[in-house]
Amino acid sequence: MRLWIPEDERRPTPPPVETDDRTPILVGLGLWLLATLGLLSALPALTASGNGDWLWIGVCGLGIGLVLLAYTLIRRR
Repeated sequence: MRLWIPEDERRPTPPPVETDDRTPILVGLGLWLLATLGLLSALPALTASGNGDWLWIGVCGLGIGLVLLAYTLIRRR
């Protein structure tokens, strides 16, 4: 095993792989939406136990997912 390879012995750098990042982001958005709706339906029980701010975790997850989706759409252009 060599730690350093001279420039003339190196292989050429491969081209970057183009991926479609929208699919995993949309799946994540769907899961955050389901979680937020579940938390919203259980909001009275959550507030009674002192965990009413959990709803904001779902809202923040949706917000971050929307920002990432917008970023991938802008980057794609």
